[in-house]
Amino acid sequence: MLEIRDLSCGYGRRTVLSGISFSLAAGELLCLLGPNGVGKTTLFKTLLGLLPAHGGEVRLDGQPIGRWSRRRFARRVGYVPQAHTPPFPFKVRQVVAMGRTAHLAAFAAPGRADLDIAEAALETLGIAALAEATYTEISGGERQLVLIARALAQQPRLLVMDEPTANLDYGNQLRVMAHVRRIVGTQGLGVILTTHDPNQALLHATRALVLERDRRYGLGTPAEVVDDGYLRRTYGVETEIIDLARPCGTPRRICVPAEIGVRP
Repeated sequence: MLEIRDLSCGYGRRTVLSGISFSLAAGELLCLLGPNGVGKTTLFKTLLGLLPAHGGEVRLDGQPIGRWSRRRFARRVGYVPQAHTPPFPFKVRQVVAMGRTAHLAAFAAPGRADLDIAEAALETLGIAALAEATYTEISGGERQLVLIARALAQQPRLLVMDEPTANLDYGNQLRVMAHVRRIVGTQGLGVILTTHDPNQALLHATRALVLERDRRYGLGTPAEVVDDGYLRRTYGVETEIIDLARPCGTPRRICVPAEIGVRP
C-alpha cells in the first residue's frame, strides 16, 4: 500500500530527516514515536504531499504520489488532525459528510448515498447519537471521534493520524485508541499515527517507527524498538518495560517509570 524509499524531508533548504525507509500494508497499525522537534510533522506533511521530498520517494499502491491527482489521493488516504474547530456551528452529521467531498463533483452537495456512508461511519465509532449535536459544543473526545468518522466517510484504505489522543483525558485516550485498533482489524485499513505515549505503541501497534534526537530511527515490532534504552536516550528518563501475564488473552507489555525524576 504505502512504501517509503530512502526519504529525506524538510523545509526549504533545511533537511530535517533523511534515509527513512518503511512500508505499510493493509491491516497494519504503525506508531511513530519521538520527542518534539525531531520531524514527525514534517514527515507526515511529506507523506501527504504537502511538502516536496528532499530525496527518495513516497509510493502509494506502487506509484509515486506525485502521479496522483489530489482528488484521487483523497479517495485513498484519509487524514485526522490533532484538533479542529470549524468557523461555523455545523451539526456532527454535516462534519462527517464533509469526508465525501473527494467523491463529489465540483459544487455538488452530498446525496442520499453519501449521507448513508456518513451515518455508517458514525455507527462504526458508536457516536450515531451525536448526529444532530453541534460539533463545537461536544467534548474533546467526541470531537476526535467525529474527525475519525469524517476520515472513514472518505472510504480510504490508509489513515494518517496526527496525535489523535492529544489533549484528551485518560478515558477518552483509551476509547479513541480502542476504536482505532478495532477499525484496523475489522476494516483492514492501514493506519500510521504519531504519539508521545510509548504504551500506545506497546499496546496497540503492529510495528513502531521510533525517532531519536540525533535523527536516527529504529523500525520493528514495539517489543523490539520501544525499550528502556530508547526511552532513556530520547527522553532522559529511567523506565521499566514489564510483561503482564493475564488469566485470559495474550500478555500485555507496558512501560512504567523506574524512578521519580530525570537523569542529571
